[in-house]
Amino acid sequence: MMPGLFNGIFSEMLGKRFRNLGYLPRWIIFLIDVFIVSIANAITYTIVSNLIELQPNYHILNLPVRYATIIAVNAIFFVFYRTYSGIIRHSTFIDGVKLLVSTFSSFVVLLLLNYAWSFYFGYKLYLSTGLFISYVISFLLLFLFRIMVKYVFEKYMNIEDRKKLIGAVIYGADANAISVANALNTESPKRFHVMGFIDKFNQTSNYKRILNLPILNQTKSIHVILRAMKADALIIAEKSMTKAETIALVEECLEYNFKVYTVPLITDWEDDQQISNKVKRFEIEDLLERKPIELDMNTISNQLNDKTILITGAAGSIGSEITRQVLNFSPKRMILLDQAETPLHTLSLEIAEMKTSGIEIVNVLADIRNRDFIEKIFDQYRPDVVYHAAAYKHVPLMEENPIQAIHTNVSGTKNLADAATKFRVERFVMVSTDKAVNPSSVMGASKRIAEKYVQALHFSPQNAKRGVTKFITTRFGNVLGSNGSIVPLFTRQIEEGGPITITHPDIIRYFMTIPEACQLVLEAGAMGNGGEIFIFDMGKPVKILDLANKMIRLAGYTPGKEIEIKVIGLRPGEKLYEELLNNSSKNLPTHNEKIMIAVDIWDDFESIHTSVDELGTNSCNWTSEEIVTHMKKLVPEFKSMNSIFETLDK
Repeated sequence: MMPGLFNGIFSEMLGKRFRNLGYLPRWIIFLIDVFIVSIANAITYTIVSNLIELQPNYHILNLPVRYATIIAVNAIFFVFYRTYSGIIRHSTFIDGVKLLVSTFSSFVVLLLLNYAWSFYFGYKLYLSTGLFISYVISFLLLFLFRIMVKYVFEKYMNIEDRKKLIGAVIYGADANAISVANALNTESPKRFHVMGFIDKFNQTSNYKRILNLPILNQTKSIHVILRAMKADALIIAEKSMTKAETIALVEECLEYNFKVYTVPLITDWEDDQQISNKVKRFEIEDLLERKPIELDMNTISNQLNDKTILITGAAGSIGSEITRQVLNFSPKRMILLDQAETPLHTLSLEIAEMKTSGIEIVNVLADIRNRDFIEKIFDQYRPDVVYHAAAYKHVPLMEENPIQAIHTNVSGTKNLADAATKFRVERFVMVSTDKAVNPSSVMGASKRIAEKYVQALHFSPQNAKRGVTKFITTRFGNVLGSNGSIVPLFTRQIEEGGPITITHPDIIRYFMTIPEACQLVLEAGAMGNGGEIFIFDMGKPVKILDLANKMIRLAGYTPGKEIEIKVIGLRPGEKLYEELLNNSSKNLPTHNEKIMIAVDIWDDFESIHTSVDELGTNSCNWTSEEIVTHMKKLVPEFKSMNSIFETLDK
């Protein structure tokens, strides 16, 4: 008990003292090195003095001069190789090599001087054996001095700081894991105290070590090993694991309140700092249990290569990702249309930094509600393919502003679709949402009306007569990380210390990542023959409460303790769960298992055209209730939920 207490007090005092030390001036290091060489020569003299007595013909010139010469030669090479320039507490292998070269150079020069003196005067200044012993002892003492200083500083200087570090065990024991450990040990400021490695392939013993750290076999559950080592976190550096194994490992760590980090493969990285910067927390996107998407690259390329592509809502989260992916298929021209000035400017700067040689980029600041200007854009650039991603999407806002939902989501889509037909666009791909299925909100109903118009237009005599434009609709659920979505909201709330707000403990949603959604939009747009509504395999539905708990644990906190979860009630127009098919619809498979076709009965074009025109033209003069009433006539399955418009359903 007492020795442990004494060591703790001693270590803490040393830690404070060493922490307050600055770096010694170089001339002091130089003098210390010279002093060490003097000590080495004193030791050498003691060793060889008896040897000299055995050699009566060995003449002693002047002892101080002789050993001053050795010290002077060493000092000259210290200056030449700048062995004193390195910071002792941060000494590296390179510093050891410089010491070796410096002392060896001194030994060679003194040896040559000794033989030259013997040649001219007939006797030697030094015993050759003595010079060698002096060289060896000098190097060992100089090297030992640096090792001891480095050890003392590493052991005692950061005692208090080490308590603030995250005690981490690295999962993996290959070259990748070793590189990660080295990087984390040398990064500044340090974040992790690496405590060991776990090797899932090692089932023999726990006595092997790497970097003087233990290699543990995985004979027990990970959380048991971490608790036994008193670790705070697991860093996954093992690259042979499957996605399912990784998810299971992360889930176990989160369940037992251990932090978990990941690092990409590092074989082609250049330095430790670059490696340590890549050690990051798992994102919620990393834990989606999804298979990689396999695209029909040839079909997509045939549709986009050397074509003029128009993307509406290009500066949004979906539109900008569609833009990045379309660039990979070498179109001739890309027209990026958005009404948001700053986001469009930001996207244009990003594209300017990409390798887009040979692709003409046109940034168009416009509102899709302006029919005349939209037609002017189509007439000027004659797009071959249109990706329509512009829309108002926030359910509560549209519940308060139904007129804006009509003007943008309905009339704006109509303007684009009519222009596509008029100017003989090959393909028109509309990005829709699962909120259009049995809608419970103004936003969802507005997107459903837009779907109905686009689908009816494809089968209309007007379009059939022209026989050119294929109108295709893509429908998917929530997109992780999109502007205003739930994941960025939760992230911000966690960073602010909580609480996380959810609308209902039982609410569930389908999720996919932005790249996944956009890849499937391209695939569906390429495979469609026109008139289809493509729905995407969204995987398993996610309970929002579980999502919140998982994000809190991924951030290193405990739900209900450091970060509270607060239920605030369903918002206007919000469902407990979303659907991908209408009650009257069924789905058909396609060659891509992640994409299906919703088989639905389309409306008569003249009827839907008249209704949409009436809605768009008169909405400025109607009240919100009148607008929603007409929307419900157009979409009979539209039943308002948690909304003031519920009375219209009675």
